[in-house]
Amino acid sequence: MPKIVDHDERRNHLAEAAWRIIRRDGLEAVSVRNVAREAGMSLGSLRHYFASQFELLAFSMRLVSEKVYRRTGAFESTGNPRQDVERLIHELMPIDEERRAEAEVWLAFVGRAAADPAIQALKREVHHGLYSGFCQMLEYLDAVNLLRKDLDLQQEIKRLHALVDGLVVHSVIHPELVTPEDMISLIAGHLDKLMA
Repeated sequence: MPKIVDHDERRNHLAEAAWRIIRRDGLEAVSVRNVAREAGMSLGSLRHYFASQFELLAFSMRLVSEKVYRRTGAFESTGNPRQDVERLIHELMPIDEERRAEAEVWLAFVGRAAADPAIQALKREVHHGLYSGFCQMLEYLDAVNLLRKDLDLQQEIKRLHALVDGLVVHSVIHPELVTPEDMISLIAGHLDKLMA
């Protein structure tokens, strides 16, 4: 009986091999040959899933955002709006090894976006998605009357987005200075200041 191959799983396996190379050797080291070797596949098998290095990189980059969207989409409310928003924000931050890998890979791609219009387009798409998520979070807290009434909601959305982005970058660049505990504490403190 022939073996049934899960093509989505195989693509994800290859993208995660690319992630390992990016984290270990940098984005420049990602080639179809290196990824095939890292994944334990033949070059021909890899080309069955990705015709070019660009396709592989684009899929690998998109997989980062898809994993985050899947986690946040499967999020179960506790019934405590403030706690739920805080937990959703944690899903976006490198507070464990899985999220650290995603953040490191994402930042490697963002660094390359300046020279690559296709990666730039995906970076913008994800940025807008995140901004929309922060809008929903703070608008939700406002709708349930948990936010201070004197706040400029649009400014606070931008501030929260910038804070989370900054913490992610600092944690990846200087993990010894910005620990997961620091990120969790800083987000909690920031939300405390927004509460009514």
